[in-house]
Amino acid sequence: MANIYKNAKLSLTSTANTVLYTVPSNSRAIVKSILLAEDAAGAATAKVTLTNAAGTAFVLDNLVSLSANEKEQVITEPLVMEESEILKVQAATADRLHVIVSLREYYTGIA
Repeated sequence: MANIYKNAKLSLTSTANTVLYTVPSNSRAIVKSILLAEDAAGAATAKVTLTNAAGTAFVLDNLVSLSANEKEQVITEPLVMEESEILKVQAATADRLHVIVSLREYYTGIA
């Protein structure tokens, strides 16, 4: 099994529910960090969800609330993601938030 250390980054330029990371169909992932940062000198909120391979969404944090120029870790413990699961982020207001996920992806050979 190969381990690949990765990150994915977004500038949330809309209020759409936006895909941050999708686990490949032949891999799993362990998320170490989901960092949200406000970069527009105003308050901001966001919702973070995990969607399983069947399409069911599970809320990780329904209301991440940030003050001006503040940052926050969304998770405090590692999060295991299975094949084809999707991590999504939705900002309440566009053009105020950046988000970075740091993870380890590993190949399972199952497709």
